[in-house]
Amino acid sequence: MSFNFLKDTHKKIHFIGIGGVSMSGLAEILLSNGYKVSGSDRSESDLTLKLRKEGAKVYIGHSSENIVDVDLVVYTAAISEDNPEIIKAKQLNIPLYDRAEFLGKIMKGHKYNIAISGTHGKTTTTSMVSHITLSANLDPTILVGGNLDIIDGNVRVGNSDYFITEACEYKASFLKFYPYVGIILNIEADHLDFYKDINDIENTFIKFAKLIPKDGYLVINSDDARAEKVCKEANCNIITFGINSGDVCAKNISYNSKGLPSFDVYNRDEKLFEITLNVPGEHNILNSLASISAALGLNIDKDSIINGLSTFFGTHRRFEIKGKLNGVTVIDDYAHHPTEIKAALSAAKNFPHNRIFCVFQPHTYSRTISLFDDFAQSFFNVDTVVLADIYAAREKDTGIVSSDKLGNKIRENGVDCKNLHSFQDITTFLKNELKEGDLLMTVGAGDVYKVGEMFLAE
Repeated sequence: MSFNFLKDTHKKIHFIGIGGVSMSGLAEILLSNGYKVSGSDRSESDLTLKLRKEGAKVYIGHSSENIVDVDLVVYTAAISEDNPEIIKAKQLNIPLYDRAEFLGKIMKGHKYNIAISGTHGKTTTTSMVSHITLSANLDPTILVGGNLDIIDGNVRVGNSDYFITEACEYKASFLKFYPYVGIILNIEADHLDFYKDINDIENTFIKFAKLIPKDGYLVINSDDARAEKVCKEANCNIITFGINSGDVCAKNISYNSKGLPSFDVYNRDEKLFEITLNVPGEHNILNSLASISAALGLNIDKDSIINGLSTFFGTHRRFEIKGKLNGVTVIDDYAHHPTEIKAALSAAKNFPHNRIFCVFQPHTYSRTISLFDDFAQSFFNVDTVVLADIYAAREKDTGIVSSDKLGNKIRENGVDCKNLHSFQDITTFLKNELKEGDLLMTVGAGDVYKVGEMFLAE
């Protein structure tokens, strides 16, 4: 793997926020290439423990004292300028890279970079593309925003020119990447703590499309209202996909008793093959079509595409079946945007059930307030909603919005909704309410999955 941007003196690299999914993946890539790695994070996690086992020195808590014998520092977008490790690195004139810039530099050492962007579906589509390229024996390097069983984690270090990664639009970080195949799954309002409005977001995706070289491929969802404008601005090959339109499309869609879709894949007027997915929902049909389109652009054979998709059973925290207790099935999903919630709950409707109980934990105050009315309209597909308190992540509570306020709005819409303020209270409520044949969905990007685990453990 090429690290031409790193000087011979850059042998010891420190990651601020090393426990993040992407940062831990970058740290693993460097460890596997012989670099010494250290890093810090707010708390211990499975990812930090794994890095320790692989030789990284991990500090819990941020401190200037952690910057010891360091040649280069990488930090996440969530790290502020007043972080003591940032300050110390600047005092010592140690080179600083933000995560996206550092990842982009690594990508530059590869020819076939596949960058998967969009408001929703990035992790699942990245995982599908990973399965396909592994099936085709392309030996890719993979960075995925969740745990994928086929690579036993969130990163795989390959020895080829193929590099697969999620490309997040937060703070326009994906504009620092070097995509050969750039996938745009959808363009919707999100991260409005950074972007001015949906037009600002759209313009950023246009800039992303323009990064793709002339011989590369833009793969874009033609069912998305903003796709046409992006296509007009792109200077590369374009493959569109969709259910209602597109070069690559799905026809004759049907669902089995578990809500899993089967369909025919067409490339314009030519039927390519039939496929049955092992992940539910129309949104996953679209994710698979994006993956197929990227594979066609890379001239991957049909058998490898079919085998790759057929062996994909989802990533952790994406409609993940956690277990069953007393006839109640528990499913966890990372959905944290109204469109994602509706897609997950729509998939749940096709899953065998009597009643659906959804425990939702809103993620960040800024997202909750900016999409407040949309969130309130997201739960018509369930029998009962239980709202946990907002997961703050990087933000502070200003008192402007709360789960209680969101609950009031949901109840105004005629949906049965409860507000409970501890996971133990939620678990107790569920124990008393759920009956055999019911389905429990835990939904959100924070730690709401613990509710399902507590329910199954008791």
